[in-house]
Amino acid sequence: MRGASREALAAARESLDALTDNTSVDAAKLAEELASVTALLHREVSLRRVLTDPAQSGEAKAELAGRLLTGQVGGVAVDLISGMVRSRWSRSRDLVDSLEELAAAADLTAAQRAGVLDGVEDELFRFGRIVASSTGLRSALTDKSAPASAKGALLRSLLGGKANPISERLVVRLVTEPRGRSLEAGLESLSRLAAARRDRTVAVVTSAAPLTEQQKQRLGAGLARIYGREMHLNLDVDPEVLGGIQVRVGDEIINGTIAERLDEATRRMAG
Repeated sequence: MRGASREALAAARESLDALTDNTSVDAAKLAEELASVTALLHREVSLRRVLTDPAQSGEAKAELAGRLLTGQVGGVAVDLISGMVRSRWSRSRDLVDSLEELAAAADLTAAQRAGVLDGVEDELFRFGRIVASSTGLRSALTDKSAPASAKGALLRSLLGGKANPISERLVVRLVTEPRGRSLEAGLESLSRLAAARRDRTVAVVTSAAPLTEQQKQRLGAGLARIYGREMHLNLDVDPEVLGGIQVRVGDEIINGTIAERLDEATRRMAG
């Protein structure tokens, strides 16, 4: 996002945090309501353009949002969205993207309150690895010709009773309403949001064999010293790395695998 939209999203995040700090606010219900408004504004292009029109006053846009949404969603959601449309947005789509992020953040807040945020993070990561290893499953979940209801039913059959209901909701929402994003990008975004709930950074660690608890603690402490903040480790096992580990933090890769060293030696010999 650019300029005005970045500032508007930052303000919306602060508003959401302030609302969900109040334990009387049902974070899961708020997430569902924000997701429903996201879907509405994604469909109704003309409406979202009106709600982000810089030529209209913020109060006029907030009043319109209030009239449209009161009775459809709860008062907390109406107040949050009214505040968002008072802000200036660089593009009308940015409002929808931000609402979608806030819906996910509210669900993750519900997970944190319930003490299951770590489990939800791990389930999202594991689901991503399952999709990456199954071409057929990925094709079924990303098939643009398949109805959203069929994709939702497939996911519920896979995850129902096996994953936390919050993980299931997040994945079903992502798959059935992708809004132009790849499945992988959506899952990575959810992982970053989950880490941000505790101001942590996610490190994806790939090793040839499972790490011991001591190795995980040492690696986490070392990465925390390098990056200056607590790290959440998403662990993946891939025998093809042969030995050592690969660590990915955002776009940065720290590669200490034997496979990478062999590849480097081969490149040098060829050169």
